Amino acid sequence: MTAEKVHIGVVVSRFNEEISNRLLEGAQNYLRNVSDYEVEITVHWVPGAFEIPFACQEIITKTDVDALITLGSVVKGGTPHFDFVAGECIRGIRKVSVSTSTPIGLGVLTTNTYEQALERSDKSYVDHDGSAGDKGSSAAEAAIAMVRLIRSLTSQN
Repeated sequence: MTAEKVHIGVVVSRFNEEISNRLLEGAQNYLRNVSDYEVEITVHWVPGAFEIPFACQEIITKTDVDALITLGSVVKGGTPHFDFVAGECIRGIRKVSVSTSTPIGLGVLTTNTYEQALERSDKSYVDHDGSAGDKGSSAAEAAIAMVRLIRSLTSQN
């Protein structure tokens, strides 16, 4: 039996690129090795987290994706800039997902420190509450789960 095909777009922020690369590695690893779909992956880089929602909107409008994954890291600093960028990024991603009926796996980290972002992008890290790092993989898993849900609902009609 041939696996079903799925096209996943990944939108990645260049800002805090070390973190973004680790998140991307986790997402790609999940999609290629854990997902039960045959996955076509298209990666799109953007300057920062603020640009992610716009890129999502354009990718959904101009390409044929089943879902998107958003990856990046916004680290809190000494100014309110963090609150505006992180909040608008997350709100924008939600708005695009709902308005286009396209699943978007959220892998944009919002942390107090760069070290926390490193931990949450590390596949070997386990937090004190037992939650794992590798949030790129978690975002990919969520995107695939939503594709599976949509396809199951479509097949019921």
